[in-house]
Amino acid sequence: MKHELLRFPIVLRLALGLGAGYVLVAATAGSAQAAASDGRLRIICFGAHPDDCELEAGGTAAMWAARGHKVKFVSVTNGDIGHWRDAGGPLARRRKAEVEQAAQILGITTEVLDIHDGELLPTLENRRALTRLIREWKADLVMGPRPNDYHPDHRYTGVLVQDAAYMVTVPHFCPDTEILRNNPVFMYYSDHFQKPNPFKPDVVVDIGPVMEKKLDALGVIVSQFAEGGANGSAELMPNDRDGQTRRQRQVRDGMARRNSSLAEQFRAPLSDWYGQDRAGKIKYAEAFEICEYGTQPNKEELKRLFPFFGE
Repeated sequence: MKHELLRFPIVLRLALGLGAGYVLVAATAGSAQAAASDGRLRIICFGAHPDDCELEAGGTAAMWAARGHKVKFVSVTNGDIGHWRDAGGPLARRRKAEVEQAAQILGITTEVLDIHDGELLPTLENRRALTRLIREWKADLVMGPRPNDYHPDHRYTGVLVQDAAYMVTVPHFCPDTEILRNNPVFMYYSDHFQKPNPFKPDVVVDIGPVMEKKLDALGVIVSQFAEGGANGSAELMPNDRDGQTRRQRQVRDGMARRNSSLAEQFRAPLSDWYGQDRAGKIKYAEAFEICEYGTQPNKEELKRLFPFFGE
């Protein structure tokens, strides 16, 4: 498992002379943060725009929710320039309504922050905002994009999540919100970027049982998928009902292929989690990588956070 050194308590690392540089990215010792007193896991997922979390983790979120665990999706910007025709307040309100409808389908909670699309920066104010959200949710697991994405908002969302990964435990940072006594596990969504290093999955989840629910949730985010978002055009979405139905089916099939390709790409790690026989039959998957910051879980701890294996 990655960076086993970080699993030592801070005091022990200092006694060993390992230095403050390790402390700044240190994970607390022991198991992953225990679930809330009601026994339910608490997961918070960050995306740059209203559609990112749904696309990257919608299936796994639906599986958590179906088991009674608490999941929150947060869009760090309001998406107000993410359309070829519409913009500003009307688009922001439309996109918020879309992800609220998607959240109802998935059985989760959602929130959209009021930061302009395309203008996100890793500021102190935004670091505080994400730190507070993680603390308020009492998160056991935090997810976000890797900070080497093509889109600046995606990159800076990843940086902000990383920046919060230690600060959530610091008492005098955002003292208006209760600190987390145990640092959550932090994980990244999958992507195809190779530099400075490619995505390497630590957990791959079979989302076949909820794939239709995920596709239903993505289907209501019409502004981004059926209409094409910022790079779409009027030609994508016909005016007639039959044409719109065909377009929606085209988008749905494309989204299904996206998760099917992840299952094919990560067939080997699927075998590690599900066994070779079942892994060969898995059609749709989502994949996640452990961040080097936060608690560094072993495989048993990951099974607690992803309670889907062996079913």
